[in-house]
Amino acid sequence: MCLVLTGWRAHPQYRLIVAANRDEFYTRATGSMRWWPEVDGLLAGRDLGAKGTVPGTWLGLLGGTHRFAAVTNVRGPGEDRADVRSRGALLMDFLRGEIAPKKFLTAVAAAPDDYNGYNLIASDLQTLWWHSNRSSHTPLELPPGLHGLSNGALLGSVNTVRDNAIRTDTGAAAWPKVRDGLRDLGAVIANDPGDVAGYLTVLADRTIAPDAELPSTGLPLERERTVSARFIPSTDHGTRCSTVLLVRENGEFTITERSFATLGRELGEVSFSGHLELPD
Repeated sequence: MCLVLTGWRAHPQYRLIVAANRDEFYTRATGSMRWWPEVDGLLAGRDLGAKGTVPGTWLGLLGGTHRFAAVTNVRGPGEDRADVRSRGALLMDFLRGEIAPKKFLTAVAAAPDDYNGYNLIASDLQTLWWHSNRSSHTPLELPPGLHGLSNGALLGSVNTVRDNAIRTDTGAAAWPKVRDGLRDLGAVIANDPGDVAGYLTVLADRTIAPDAELPSTGLPLERERTVSARFIPSTDHGTRCSTVLLVRENGEFTITERSFATLGRELGEVSFSGHLELPD
């Protein structure tokens, strides 16, 4: 994933709201959101290009143990080592396990060089945690509110959906796609928290950030401009899918995923729904 916007206990009727874009090379083999036959109760996309016998994923929901997780890479020089585990495999380790998020993330934090740079959001739908192996501020339990991640080891947060003050874990400026994405996410939640189309519109924004607000991640300037948008239409590497997850306080959930080809051409949409016995 390259943009994950979350509303955690941000509305009295919703436990978790997620709006996320996955950016990837169009040539990387991928399976769309589906139920996994080999992992009972898992609903996730399949990263078929990852190393290992079991496919990885970038975002998934597992019933029974009430687990949600999403991962992004941290962009920067040297973050392309081939001798490390797949970040999608790390996410699968959490989803398929039974260890509480805090204990799981504390354990993986002890081995930061086992993976290229990543951000991991992990939840048992009772608590929500963030960890990055490129940040000294994690693992961190996230309070109720709005939280956003992209491809930097930096978390943007808003206490309430009506709060315009975006704060980050380090005090540095939030990336524009995270900052503006959180504000737009909050507007949808305040107006109609069940508006799937509204969240997809938030994710579809193609606005390029001003040069003065671009992060410096080692990319050429033109490429840095292109990937500063929430939705990236390109010929080689861009937004492959947009996903919206809504988990209501009564346990009902829906996941909608819209898939894309080169230059942002829409390929199709799938939707799933069900019920979870949520912890208090």
